[in-house]
Amino acid sequence: MTGVLKFLLWLGLGVTNLANAALPVRMADGEPLPTLAPMLEKVRPGVVNIATYTTVRVRNPLLEDPFFRRFFNVPDSQRYRRTTSAGSGVVVDAGEGYILTNNHVVERADDIEITLSDGRTISAQLVGSDPQVDLAVLKVDGRDLTEVAFGDSEALRVGDFVVAIGNPFGLNQTVTSGIISALGRSGLGIEGYEDFIQTDASINPGNSGGALVDLAGNLVGINTAIFAPSGGNVGIGFAIPANMARSIMQQLIEHGEVRRGYLGIEVQNLTPDLAEAFGVGRKEGVVISDVVPDSPAERAGLRSGDVITRMNAREIVRIGDFHSQAAVTFVGEEIAVKVMREGRARDFEIEVGDGLENVRGGRIDNRLAGTELQNFRDSREGSIGDGVLVTDVDRDSGAWRDGLRPGDLIVGANRRGVRNIVDLRENVRLATRGVLLRVYRNGRFGNVQLRGG
Repeated sequence: MTGVLKFLLWLGLGVTNLANAALPVRMADGEPLPTLAPMLEKVRPGVVNIATYTTVRVRNPLLEDPFFRRFFNVPDSQRYRRTTSAGSGVVVDAGEGYILTNNHVVERADDIEITLSDGRTISAQLVGSDPQVDLAVLKVDGRDLTEVAFGDSEALRVGDFVVAIGNPFGLNQTVTSGIISALGRSGLGIEGYEDFIQTDASINPGNSGGALVDLAGNLVGINTAIFAPSGGNVGIGFAIPANMARSIMQQLIEHGEVRRGYLGIEVQNLTPDLAEAFGVGRKEGVVISDVVPDSPAERAGLRSGDVITRMNAREIVRIGDFHSQAAVTFVGEEIAVKVMREGRARDFEIEVGDGLENVRGGRIDNRLAGTELQNFRDSREGSIGDGVLVTDVDRDSGAWRDGLRPGDLIVGANRRGVRNIVDLRENVRLATRGVLLRVYRNGRFGNVQLRGG
């Protein structure tokens, strides 16, 4: 037996997947060879192609000039064109017809169609989306669908083998393999809440929304982004963990939106100096730097200086862990929080609020100092929707000088949607210069650039 065959035999019989099952083998010329074919035959029908169609206005500066139109007698009418784009999705509930994909795959789409592996094309409806995590749920009415079972993304380890399935560059049902390169990636500036699985399985444009599965065929992630300075795959891809995706999906199915909760605390990473100052005999966790008065956190008994080490079942090692847990903390829940205070471990229960109480903008960002903010909800048909209402602005503040006014409804920040105070906090958190707010005022949209000072 050659050295290569011995290595392949070792790979097939010795390397176990997440469920402690050996890689399948097939016989070729009397020798066992590893193969993923049996698993892929089960999983691939559950990965679909998504085509979206959007009508966009054709903008031409000359045609928008009134003088030009009058001089050349150009009719005062708008021109539109229909665009199409493609991505991938995963059937996660065959009985109900639910499909998980990325928000950016279906965002602003007028019509959505999915194509199954057997060639059938079915119209899909958008159930709900969450731009902060870049997830969306679709629903189709179709028979004989194949679903991909959820796996436990918390059980993943760096080095585990994974397989990415999607439709890169419009090439249907493309399969690539690799390993988990890193877990809990955050601070990339890709989404509002980041807790990415990093993999070297090839992910390219069109893979977005596709499946990342373990060797047992269980869904462990939704492929969402690539690190591609040259425009193509360089062995660094990112996926949303399946556990987070499932929690977000349940919110979208139940409410059509994600009702993230409000805790009322600001945190920062625990440094060795802070650990010594607060008398904490550990180097992992996040320090509560501020507690909003009369917030759920304050009512539960948390204080500034407490070091959070666990939230529910999740260990909090760094600030990315805290924000990831915040992404799946919803209104009305009770979460168990473990903290270190004066060298002793203490446990608290926080009843998660909706943040409708007034919040001073300076607690979110110093460029919002002098403002009073409140969540705003309007589910009426044809309404502007949700956002953050500016209830008061100090006339001596930088926010007033930059143009923010009472009654403004903040619906976006730094080119990301804002539906509540949590969204606003996350969108401005990574801003190193100014904060660009999208506001709705007196029936019109506009922009306010906050520079502070």
